[in-house]
Amino acid sequence: MINRTPAPAAYDPRDEIITHLPALRAFARGLTGDLSMADDLVQETVLKAWSKFEQFRVGSNLRAWLFTILRNTYMSARRKRAKEVADSEGSFAAQMATKPDHDGRLAMQELNAALNRLPVEQREALLLVGALGFSVEEAAETCGCAPGTIKSRANRGRKALAELLKLEDGEYLESTDNSVAAVMAVAPTGF
Repeated sequence: MINRTPAPAAYDPRDEIITHLPALRAFARGLTGDLSMADDLVQETVLKAWSKFEQFRVGSNLRAWLFTILRNTYMSARRKRAKEVADSEGSFAAQMATKPDHDGRLAMQELNAALNRLPVEQREALLLVGALGFSVEEAAETCGCAPGTIKSRANRGRKALAELLKLEDGEYLESTDNSVAAVMAVAPTGF
């Protein structure tokens, strides 16, 4: 008797990419401060990953691999734009923005402005560990550094944000937005 049941399809990690798109977009948004640029960055990341998928080792961390590609793509573009005039304080963007009608959006706007004033290393550590929920080890793998470096960058970033947002010791930024709360949260035990 011949077995006519089809063999199960082999696992293809490419099928998993779509599950990481929201987190990639959130990280890109945090790095760029602009939705359109973030979407472009995510699109470029996925295209690069897809075209270089033979370099991905099946069984390794696909999420970390994708975030590393996104981060490297962002850093390369940033170096290329080093001579461009930037709107780092958002003065031009603020003239075009409408006033937020909700405290969560206002808090997010203030946080984004403060985040954009941080060094990129501190900003990415806060976004990965705080807003996106990466473990310190995953963030370290993504950024290509030691876990202790991520801890240090995140702690320095939180302190700098508190100063930029003029928060007193023990005071925290009140927000209904989970991302704002996660970035500004007190470091977990052992962090």
